[in-house]
Amino acid sequence: MKSSLGLCVLLTVLWLALSGYFKPVLIGLGVASVLLVVFLGIRMRIVDDEGYPLKLQPLMSLRYVYWLVGQVFKSNVAVARRIWSLDMGLSPVVFRVESSQKTKLGQVIYANSITLTPGTVSINLWDGVIRVHALTEEGARELAGGEMNTRVAKIEGD
Repeated sequence: MKSSLGLCVLLTVLWLALSGYFKPVLIGLGVASVLLVVFLGIRMRIVDDEGYPLKLQPLMSLRYVYWLVGQVFKSNVAVARRIWSLDMGLSPVVFRVESSQKTKLGQVIYANSITLTPGTVSINLWDGVIRVHALTEEGARELAGGEMNTRVAKIEGD
């Protein structure tokens, strides 16, 4: 029920922001369409906590996105420097990293964050273990340090 109500609010705000119409007839049609979409979603059994995560911490999510953008920038510079430098070679490595997130959504956020960071790619996610390819051993050590894992866990509310 909480997921359905949250989805109604989210879809209503999205509809108002995208349409920009505030005439009573159009708002009524918008509300009707939102209710129809939520009703159909409930009937199809696709409205659940995983599909619409109310448990994610909004402030922590914003802090995490800000931190992740900084990490992407730093990694981008490090990878470009390593590629353009003649004396710095690449030392690719495939390794596994444990995910401490409790939900599938948290694990996917963690795996996608790894992939977004230049120099690392999530290959596989299975039962809380992520197989990762890194261009350098330093990048693998940094990821294995667990800072990203801890920050994603904080978004979940741990």
